[in-house]
Amino acid sequence: MSEYGEFETGEQHEALDQIHEVDANEQDYQSQFGVYEQDHASAESTSFDQGHHVEYSDPNGAHYEESDYTSYDHNEAEADHVFAAEGSESASSSEFHQLDALQARFDAAFAEGTYASN
Repeated sequence: MSEYGEFETGEQHEALDQIHEVDANEQDYQSQFGVYEQDHASAESTSFDQGHHVEYSDPNGAHYEESDYTSYDHNEAEADHVFAAEGSESASSSEFHQLDALQARFDAAFAEGTYASN
């Protein structure tokens, strides 16, 4: 020991380790469907009747008969049907992983001393 005390100098090393980790995921599902349907029905009926009838008998035994007849018929039927369907479906999935490692080294000089008195 000297009368001035003891002094020590040197270098000190400090290290910093840091880990940063991220895990993320996303999932998505979509569906869309549409159905369109249309019906149509129609019916029609027409009937036309006409008649004429004459009958005559006299006392002498003569006989006269006349007949006229007209008949008209009309039928109609109609049917429509439309069907349409459409759809879409989608799905997606994504994942994300990240790992960051940080290492830093700090060098610091130091001096420390103690003083001892006699």
